[in-house]
Amino acid sequence: MKKTDNYMAKKVGILIGVLAFLLIISIGYIASEKYSEWKMAKDVSLYQQGATYGYQQAIIGVAQEASKCQQVPLVIGNQTMNIIWVDCLQQQAQEQ
Repeated sequence: MKKTDNYMAKKVGILIGVLAFLLIISIGYIASEKYSEWKMAKDVSLYQQGATYGYQQAIIGVAQEASKCQQVPLVIGNQTMNIIWVDCLQQQAQEQ
């Protein structure tokens, strides 16, 4: 009877070892996936912040150029439009 008890104990030990190994692998995989999702969300957020900053700087640049009472050419696709500050047009009209 001792041999069967010893044999069963070894089987249970091996089974526990295999299950523990699978649990560690599963936890590692889940942690890796969660880290990847977090990193991707962080990267998207940084990209959006950079794009927003770029848009703001472009608008500020156009406004600064227009405030000099000169036409500012904007090219969108294959169209070009000239932007000028309305106050400059009013000043020119008053001067004439």
